[in-house]
Parts: sequence; structure tokens; C-alpha cells
Amino acid sequence: MTASLLGADPHVVTVGLDSFGAAPRAAGARVTPLDWRPPAGADPVLGAKLARLTAHPLVDAANEEALRRVLDVRPLWTDVVTAREALPVLAGPERVLLHAGPPIAWERMCGPMRAAVVGAALLEGWADTPEAAERLAASGGIAFAPCHDHDAVGPMAGIVSPSMPLLVVEDAGTGRRAYSNLNEGAGRCLRYGALGDDVLARLRWMGERLAPSLKAALHSLPEPVDLRSLTAQALQMGDECHSRNTAASALLLRAMAPALARQADLGGVEALDFLQDNTYWFLNFSMAAAKTATLAGHGVPHSTLVTAFARNGVEVGIRVSGGGSAWHTAPAAVVEGLYFAGYGPSDANPDIGDSAVTEVYGLGGFALAAAPAIVGFVGGTPRGARATSVRMGRITVGRHRELRLPGLDFEGSPLGIDVRAVVDTGIEPVITTGIAHREPGIGQIGAGLTHAPMECFTGALRAFPEPEQRPGPEPEHGPEHGRERAPAV
Repeated sequence: MTASLLGADPHVVTVGLDSFGAAPRAAGARVTPLDWRPPAGADPVLGAKLARLTAHPLVDAANEEALRRVLDVRPLWTDVVTAREALPVLAGPERVLLHAGPPIAWERMCGPMRAAVVGAALLEGWADTPEAAERLAASGGIAFAPCHDHDAVGPMAGIVSPSMPLLVVEDAGTGRRAYSNLNEGAGRCLRYGALGDDVLARLRWMGERLAPSLKAALHSLPEPVDLRSLTAQALQMGDECHSRNTAASALLLRAMAPALARQADLGGVEALDFLQDNTYWFLNFSMAAAKTATLAGHGVPHSTLVTAFARNGVEVGIRVSGGGSAWHTAPAAVVEGLYFAGYGPSDANPDIGDSAVTEVYGLGGFALAAAPAIVGFVGGTPRGARATSVRMGRITVGRHRELRLPGLDFEGSPLGIDVRAVVDTGIEPVITTGIAHREPGIGQIGAGLTHAPMECFTGALRAFPEPEQRPGPEPEHGPEHGRERAPAV
């Protein structure tokens, strides 16, 4: 076959091995390899179920309803309370700690989470030394539960103990609430598994001075803080509101500064000093707002939307709107990124934290096109960031109305991860996240990108309760049913 016969130079598209294109490429043809894999990993049983659920009218309608509920949430910051005041599970005499990710026992916890458990036990006065705290945890003297099971979220290790202050986020329309602990800032933090007198001193100051001054300042404002409005502004200013919260933190500080300054007796000026250096401050607000919205989308029968996505440093787990409370888990992935001086991939703990709830809400990796300043920190390029947000749009049901991405001509950020789309396309959701040292007591050593393992989604699809049957066509009301057909026009 010659170019003259074709009428133009040949353009060959190949699927599969790159060597398929070697011969035409050597002959001078333009060759485009297509990155395509069979849906459902070529599993025939799962593929058949995927085919039955694809374009299923009951599932499509359920996903539209779940997405509507998520979009309708307007998260407001309304209060600061102690964890024992907010969460009944922490209010009793039993020693209970909440943690990030799906359920995990002390024996299987990773190093950073164990260190955070020890720190929380010392903070609560349950033990006098780290060794005594470890013995207490190993003996069963502390019970553990996921934050997500109690409408709460926590970054990295995500440990929440009874005396810790929580920020309260409430949906303006329904009053539904979600909670997060307060961000400790950069450096040595309990959430990254750092341990020591400096870490405990800051946690005590947060409970004794930061929280009371924040609460008083917030209550002195004429109305609660609208977190959706702050997030929308921050996306226009270079944040993706997961790994980069610089603009959002500044906006929130600006909104709170006068009121905090008037709470000097409670610690307001100290709070201002702390917050001016804490560019991560808004992360926990972003997480609690995302949790409030995704809670609204959970529990819609037949919906395949992902409503929870969290990691405990050993396993990654997702929950699905129409799938009840079941977690679908896989081994936690490695985070690829940039490391602080003196550290490398061999030091890193696998992916950890509840902060991926922001990706479920269309922020973080899904909003990467909004944040060119973050891509260098996590090891990427602005062009790659835009491509990432476009690719994430292939696995979501819709887009935000208010949260828009300037890097994509102000298109709404992708929202509503559909398990069907992930399994069909093979595209794993992207997460922007920090990296913790795998050994207890050290803390953060870098930041980067990772993906939610495909096994979470294939497992969720296998377990998904399939609608018994598709709804039939509308009944045809002819003369045999006592009605006359309308005349053709």
C-alpha cells in the first residue's frame, strides 16, 4: 500500500505492545500508541456486572440524586468544642481514640499512627511515659475506631482524643454536622507521628488558649464563616485546598483577625501569631467541609458514588453511597514526590490520612489545574496539573457549580467519583498528600502525589448490590386499555 493509494500519509494507531508500531514507524508512518486496557481488568464476571450497571437507569438516577445532595450543601464553620462534647463515643469513661482510614487494630498500625496514639495517651493522662502508653494500647486498654464512623476526619494519623478541640462544620440547609481536629501547623506534629515535649506542649496550648479564643472570636461574628465561599476564592488564588492552602488560610485569618485581637485574655493574640505562620491552617476546615458534603451524598440506594476515601498507613479504603457502611480496602500505595533533605523513598510510610476526603469533594488532585504553585512541591508541571484535572473528569458524574478552576477556563472542578467509571476506564483517582516517616516519632519528610488503588474499586463493584431489574418501558395506553390513541399529527 502506498501513500498515493491512501491519498495521504498513513497515520497508524496501535493498541497493546509498543512494538506493534515498530514496523510502520520504520516505514515512515506516523504512529500513535493508544493506552487502552480491557474494562474491569479483563475479569469476565466483573466485566459483565459492569456492563449491566453501565447506563442502568436506576443507578444513573441515584447518582444524579447523590450528586445533587452533595452540591446543595453549604458548609459553615459554626463552633469549636472538645471532642468529648461533640462525639458520644468519646464522652464515656472508656479510653477511646479515633484514627484515620478504615478500621485497624493496634497490632497492625504503622509507625506514625502508633506514635500518635502514644502522644494522645500522654495528653489524656492515661500513661506517664511512652513505654507505658504502648503497653496500655497493646493490652487492649484503649479502643480504636475510624474518624469516618463518627462523622469526623483527621489528617495523616488522624488521632482524635477526648480533650482535643474540634472545629464544627454545619450544612446551612439541613444542619448536618461534621468535625475535624485543629491543624498543628508545619514541622514536628502529632498527625505525622512526631513525639516529644514540644509536640505535647503545643497540643496543650491548642486546647487551653487557641480553642477558647477561636470559639469566642467566631461567636462574636455576625454570622458563621461560609467555607464554600472561601474555598471558591482560594481556587482562584492558586490553592487546590488539600496540599496547598496558602490562600485559603490567609483569607480565613483575615476574616478572623479583628475578632481574635479582641480576645487577648483568652489567647487571641497568641492565636494570631500561630496562624500567621500556619499555611496549612485551612486544611482541616477543607476536610470537615468535604465530609459534611459527602455525608449528604451517602446512603442513596443504587448510587455508585464514592462518599468516603481514607488511608490508615497500611490500607486504603473507600465507601460507596449505595453500599452501606462497608469499607472496600487494598494495601496503601507509595507516595511519589519530593523529600526533605536527608530523606528518601526508603524512609517513607505508605499513604496515610483522611485528607483524601477533599479529593472525593473535587479538591486536591481533582483541582490540581487551579494550583500551579503546588506542582513543583509535589514533583509535577502546570501542564501535567491541567491534564490531571481533565483526566479526573472522566471518572466523575458531574462538576461543581461554585468551585471552578481558572486553569481550565473556569470549568467546575470534577465531582462525584463513580465506581463504574473508575473500573471501566482504569483511571485511579489522584491524591495530593504529605509523606510521613515510617518510623514512629519523626514526622513529615516530604510531599507528593499518589493514586487510590484500583483494587478498592473492583472490590466495591463486586460487592455492590445490583438492582434486581431495569425499569421497563412506559406502559402503552392503547384502546385495549380503555383509552384511544391520540391522532398522529
